[in-house]
Amino acid sequence: MNDIEELNENLMEFFDRFSSWENSVIQQGSVNVAGAHAIEKLGHNGSMSMKDLSKELGVTTGTTTVTVDRLEKGGYAVRDRPENDRRSYIIRLTEKGDEAYRVHHSHHLNLAEEIASVLSDEEVLAFIEILKKVNPEI
Repeated sequence: MNDIEELNENLMEFFDRFSSWENSVIQQGSVNVAGAHAIEKLGHNGSMSMKDLSKELGVTTGTTTVTVDRLEKGGYAVRDRPENDRRSYIIRLTEKGDEAYRVHHSHHLNLAEEIASVLSDEEVLAFIEILKKVNPEI
């Protein structure tokens, strides 16, 4: 097996395990994967325009609209109209959304700690730098 094939195998195994973990965490709550990702972005970045949230999530504004509709219906987020631009919306988390963010984010931190626990301090720093380099490319 060459290096690219081995990298591919390991990436696919990591992705499968991460996806399985993420789905098991999300099944414990009352939002779907898209909603959990939107809550995570809003919790981390604060209030955002629909356009900026779409960009952060890497999906269309139409897809984000459906996600925000569900979050609003569940009481996790609200749309506010900025006074200077009545054509757009600013999305923000409610108290319920803030709590969902804290719970979901703590699961992410636990996973990061679990991964870091099998790496040396130097490997953790190297892994962070590798992810910073790779993430903008994909």
